[in-house]
Amino acid sequence: MTESTLIVTLVVYGREDCHLCQEMIHALHQYKEKEQVSFHLEISDIDSHPELVELYNEKVPVLMAQADNKEICHYHLDSSALDAYFAKIR
Repeated sequence: MTESTLIVTLVVYGREDCHLCQEMIHALHQYKEKEQVSFHLEISDIDSHPELVELYNEKVPVLMAQADNKEICHYHLDSSALDAYFAKIR
């Protein structure tokens, strides 16, 4: 797979009625437009999965890279951490 066909999937672990989760999702869409990067975004409601509640209950929202299950940031979008993640995988 070449760099141009690499599709990165990011996952936001959060809750349905979480304002911080909605803010992170909005910030990710803005980041995508501003930085002109391509990624697929999945949203996972932790309350539907007891094992995710155990892992992330107090940390939501949590932004993870799906490929290596690596946490990029939590609570708020950390653009520097996301920049560093994209730089590492390119």
